[in-house]
Amino acid sequence: MNFKMIHENYNVKDLAKSMDFYEKALGLKEKRRVNGEGFTIVYMGNDSSDFELELTWLEEHPEGYDLGECEFHLAFRTDEYEAAHKLHEEMGCICYENPAMGIYFITDPDGYWLEIVPERK
Repeated sequence: MNFKMIHENYNVKDLAKSMDFYEKALGLKEKRRVNGEGFTIVYMGNDSSDFELELTWLEEHPEGYDLGECEFHLAFRTDEYEAAHKLHEEMGCICYENPAMGIYFITDPDGYWLEIVPERK
């Protein structure tokens, strides 16, 4: 058997704010949308991969989500690490840096952690 990862879901409090964040911070754009009764799902992605981030907004859940201790994350690799770090610093979304490993983490508007990793040669 062969399994291919296709998406990860994050439930969000403010869909427009989250979409703006992911576009500005990581260059993700809306690829498709599902509007249902009481919910909206937006799949975000880019041309670098067919993997998508599924943002789900639920009408009946207007408060923020309990993310526990934030011990999970989604990682992104970039060949423009310094430029990405500068952008994220300007956005004020860097929450943790590990210079020894050469990585850092940013948080989205709902508190999800996203790891930024440089392209390694």
